[in-house]
Amino acid sequence: MSGPIAATPDAPLCAGPDALTRVPRLSLPPGSCDSHAHICGPVSRYPYSAERIYTPPDALLAHYRKMLETLGVERGVLVQPSVYGSDNRALLDALAHAGPSFRGVAVIEPTCTDAQLRDMHAAGIRGVRINIVDRKQGKGELPLAELHSLAERIGPYGWHIELLMHVDAFPDLARDLGDVPVPLVFGHLGYVRPGCPVDDPGFMGLLDLMREGRAWAKLTGPYRISTQALPYPDTTARARILVDAAPTQVIWGSDWPHVMVKGVMPNDGELCDLLVDWVPDVARRRQVLVDNPARLYGFPALS
Repeated sequence: MSGPIAATPDAPLCAGPDALTRVPRLSLPPGSCDSHAHICGPVSRYPYSAERIYTPPDALLAHYRKMLETLGVERGVLVQPSVYGSDNRALLDALAHAGPSFRGVAVIEPTCTDAQLRDMHAAGIRGVRINIVDRKQGKGELPLAELHSLAERIGPYGWHIELLMHVDAFPDLARDLGDVPVPLVFGHLGYVRPGCPVDDPGFMGLLDLMREGRAWAKLTGPYRISTQALPYPDTTARARILVDAAPTQVIWGSDWPHVMVKGVMPNDGELCDLLVDWVPDVARRRQVLVDNPARLYGFPALS
């Protein structure tokens, strides 16, 4: 990892990932996909937004691919981090160098043209992210009109909308989002606040949307919703509920490089091994790791 740019009081420095990835005990099936990771930097070429709320060190494609190789993961999805706002240059550059085994999720402005959308699709973008957590303005506000307008723009490309939001903050989640005409993807097991009960109305709404095939959940970032240390045992029941409710609508991701982690930085090999408890059935685990992300992100079928 190269050095970080100067942090500010509003954007404190966060730790980088553990560079010594451990080989997981779990053997992953061919075609496994990490459906959630971020590329940060090089900051000398792609400076961070002044509106960011954290400052990461460079976390580059070469570092990420080395981690994936150690895990035995063959495919990856790069998600635009909030530190870049809607400046997708670092993401698109990484996709251009990563090759056909990678896809991306961008952040776009309403002014994005149809030609730019076509170019992004050709570059591997398959979704648009809306983050209402890691932001200074509009934090916690669900922009329903923006969601519907965006869905109309991206629907013809077969894209989805990825939402970073606390589902437990929206008890009417299924009603609020049930008519959005493109798939919705929710990060970090719904990103419920620590201590949230599994029967929370917002979380139940997420399960309803998933059962209807309208939504997906990412098994990512357990350290963001847990009150316990690794292996985050209080997340196991929630992960299993998601998989049991809609096994065709769940995907897994590393959340590398684990920005803004509070406490001990987890090792990616240990995070991978959480799947043993989260998805104990081997056939379902293959579904989560291979079949589901291939369908959502348009990866080719394995030969």
